[in-house]
Amino acid sequence: MASLLYSPRLPLDENLEQMQQGTMMRKVKSKNWKKQRYFMLQEDCMTIWYKSKMSGSAKSAFSVSDVETVREGHQSEVLQSLAEEFPPECCFTVVFYGRRNNLDLIAGTAEEAQCWIQGLRRLVEVVANMDQKEKIDQWICDWFQKADKNKDGRMNFKEVQHLLRMMNVDMNEDHAFRLFQMADKSETGTLEGEEFVLFYKALTQRDEVLEIFQEYSEDGKKMTLLEFVDFLLQEQMESNGVDELAMELIDRYEPSESAKARHSLSIDGFLMYLCSPDGSIFNPEHKKVFQDMSQPLCHYFISSSHNTYLMEDQLRGQSSVEGYIRALKRGCRCLEVDCWDGPNGDPIVYHGHTFTSKILFREVVTTLEKYAFRTSDYPIILSIENHCSIEQQDIMAQQLKGILGEKLLTSTIDGRVPMQLPSPEDLKGKIILKGKKIGYLEDYLNGQPDEVSEDVEEDVEEEEEGPETEEETLRNEEKKKEKKAKQTLSQEFSDCIIYCKSVPFYTFQHSRSHYKPYEMSSFAESKTRKLIREAGNDFVRHNAWQLTRIFPSGLRTDSSNYNPQAMWNVGCQMVALNFQTAGTEMDLCDGLFSQNGSCGYVLKPSFMRDAETDFTPENPQRRGDGSPLSIAVKVISGQQLPKIPNSKEGSIVDPLVRVEIHGVPGDSAKQETKYIENNGFNPQWGESLRFTVCVPELALLRFVVEDYDKTSRNDFVGQYTLPLTSVKAGYRHIHLLSKDGTGIPPASLFVHIQLRELSTEID
Repeated sequence: MASLLYSPRLPLDENLEQMQQGTMMRKVKSKNWKKQRYFMLQEDCMTIWYKSKMSGSAKSAFSVSDVETVREGHQSEVLQSLAEEFPPECCFTVVFYGRRNNLDLIAGTAEEAQCWIQGLRRLVEVVANMDQKEKIDQWICDWFQKADKNKDGRMNFKEVQHLLRMMNVDMNEDHAFRLFQMADKSETGTLEGEEFVLFYKALTQRDEVLEIFQEYSEDGKKMTLLEFVDFLLQEQMESNGVDELAMELIDRYEPSESAKARHSLSIDGFLMYLCSPDGSIFNPEHKKVFQDMSQPLCHYFISSSHNTYLMEDQLRGQSSVEGYIRALKRGCRCLEVDCWDGPNGDPIVYHGHTFTSKILFREVVTTLEKYAFRTSDYPIILSIENHCSIEQQDIMAQQLKGILGEKLLTSTIDGRVPMQLPSPEDLKGKIILKGKKIGYLEDYLNGQPDEVSEDVEEDVEEEEEGPETEEETLRNEEKKKEKKAKQTLSQEFSDCIIYCKSVPFYTFQHSRSHYKPYEMSSFAESKTRKLIREAGNDFVRHNAWQLTRIFPSGLRTDSSNYNPQAMWNVGCQMVALNFQTAGTEMDLCDGLFSQNGSCGYVLKPSFMRDAETDFTPENPQRRGDGSPLSIAVKVISGQQLPKIPNSKEGSIVDPLVRVEIHGVPGDSAKQETKYIENNGFNPQWGESLRFTVCVPELALLRFVVEDYDKTSRNDFVGQYTLPLTSVKAGYRHIHLLSKDGTGIPPASLFVHIQLRELSTEID
């Protein structure tokens, strides 16, 4: 099998050779759970196995393709707790994609640790740079390794049948045996490395792709440059520089050098193009920052997290800096920190008055300093839920300034009072605090002491003698709260609040009359829904000049999420979700922020950036320019859909595809295909679904694959969500994601998309 896996760009170096010989290391789960394990890199250079003892039987530990990154030193809470016992140069953490727990390891020497750290990082980089063909080859090899129980590198027909069931294939035994015999070139009755790949390729022949290829290829064997240009123009709706694009794609995906020299495309090259990022449904131009980033912060949707420190539920769940690392890696730009007085004068972070575990505030800030700008350069807003005493607030301010240094924003960007909020571009590389503040920013910038009027109580008493207007009542409430804030807020911490001063919300009219652009309010989900129902247009206008943060109900003790779409529909910028909880709501969040380089900021449509706009989600025609869109989605086929976790031995999925539109209420819709019985390997649907969308600028398109069950709820198989404005027309592959938003290669859907603007107005 090794011949199939070694790549010319991956010669064995000293690190990989030593890893293949094996290393005894401590696997650590807690301060008291540290066990010796003998870890070995397999010959395929893609899987790591371990033994409990040198002489014991080996077990699969993990595949390199599951590894997201490798962290050196005491960078996990478990290893931090052992810092006095083991030096950082011997410690490292293997971080996996998805919800799988990290693997903490302690090597015997710094040299052994470096060998594994550098070796794993090199292999992770190789996997990241694999093209679609290499990914599929690797996927085949991973399956071969799983099924080859006796590790002899061969598989007889019975073992192959078992493997096919593991791979979600339910196929005719006679047909499978004919393909097996055809692939058994050595006539040994078993398949070895390359023979198994040949068998797999025969099994996965894509007739539906061959049909499209032959429609544009005159001789049915190759596509000439002109034929490929025709395909790109007529089907893929490419328009700019198509001749150059066709040449580039042939050069990139055609495996045959002779065909490449003739500027033609074979069926293999055509399939590789369709399976590549260039053949994806997601517009590759939107994978980078392409929007105007020079507008005020309030003109952007901002990826936002609630209770970022929690890994699980809000009653007994674990608090961890890992929550911040994971959120930041997903492009999150607004993080929440719940701060409470801790022992020894050190503030702590946890969900107050619950049994959630506690972490130190300074550990959160240290993590932020390290990971804040690895995924995106654009500003981070740190939403501080402040429950600390004045003394510990002073310590928080000192830790923020001492650890973050220049990254912490402690004054306006030009030293002047802002007439409007600065832009993400202005604030690149900056961390902004959101919280309560004593007095006004103007006083702080002018060097005047922040004071609350001493006659607040007298004013209130005078007002109480006669009937109050609503505005007077609200103003007096503000004065009371301002005085209370003066008594409970640390001046040093207050001075760190610049562009995101938290203020109470009364009415939209009150905000417009009394508040500044640098002030902002937070709303619980129920209050938000009420305001959307009662004053949708006012809400949109409010969000055109001031920031708004939405947070989940306190009743969501299981850390479930609300649907964020309704809040985005009125322009709310910071719609905070529990990132640790997988589901439709996080799929929508990941989908919205997958555009614009996944930088965490998405420019709102122009009709939501005008403080005098007439737009309301209930009456979308009032947005001005813009035409409704007709969408036709032909769901053609599926490829290598995964089995349902923990499903019965030998069970095969019965897949159906649901296509959903999430947008303004009038646009939201769902349609689904029929289910295909017992075929998760290469199901064929060939069904067309049609939608009309009035406000495509706010719509998300979501594909969901489920395992049909007539007696109970369908099981989730995979999904993919993207902005409708990022959809590419034509024949496209959709590379499915798991429940927690990570890739599940090579699982995909093959679809054809038609997009057409409707010139007539939709009633």
